[in-house]
Order: sequence, then structure tokens, then C-alpha cells
Amino acid sequence: MDGPSPARLYATLLGAILLVWGILGFFYSASFGSPGEVEEMLGTFAVNGWSNALHILSGALGLFMAGYASRPYSLVLGLLYAVLAAWGFALGDGNAILDLLPVDTANNILHLVLGTLGVAAALATPGTAKRSPATA
Repeated sequence: MDGPSPARLYATLLGAILLVWGILGFFYSASFGSPGEVEEMLGTFAVNGWSNALHILSGALGLFMAGYASRPYSLVLGLLYAVLAAWGFALGDGNAILDLLPVDTANNILHLVLGTLGVAAALATPGTAKRSPATA
């Protein structure tokens, strides 16, 4: 089991937040079209069924992996959200990534922050040293 670390804190907190965020997002839009009916959650963040499902999946995965693989989770999720942010900034507001995930400036900034924090948490957490088998 992973001990206390920045990556474990990231995986646990972000996992819980993304899980709740994804569930709440379905109250705004549950459309799985391309990109379907996009609504603004809290008046700022564009959401649809695909983005809600992504948040629920990545949040549940974070809670699941927080105890034993928080460093890889933080690094991979951080890189994923950084790529989503860069892709979103490149497309511009009102478009959709892969015609599924809605793009707006608020989401791009949030994804950039989550990505940066994930990579930073992974880098701030020491890797596990490989132990060689004990010899008699």
C-alpha cells in the first residue's frame, strides 16, 4: 500500500471531486450525441454525457488506485488532462474534442490546472525502489 504522498493526496482528492462532478453533470446534460446537448454546469463549464462519463471514470479510478498506484495514476491522468487542455485551447470555444467532449475556456483552464497538479504530484512522490530477493 502506498504511504502518504502528494500523488496519493492528488488521487484521493481529485478522485472524489471528479466522481461527484461527473454525477452532478448528469443533472445538467445527459446527452451522448456528437457532442449532443451541451449545457453549462454552474453557468461556466460546458458538459455533456461524454464529459460526465469521463469524470466519473477518472474519479472512480483515482479512488481505486489511491492506495496502491497513486503515482502512475497522477502522472497518466495529469498528462491526459494536459493534452485535453492543449487540444481544447487549439480548437477554441464552442468546438468538441473528437466530436464528443465540449470545449470552452473554463474547462481548458481547469484541465490545465488538473494536468499540472497531477504531473507535479507524480514528480514530487518518490518512486518505489525495486528490492532484490534476499539470499540466505
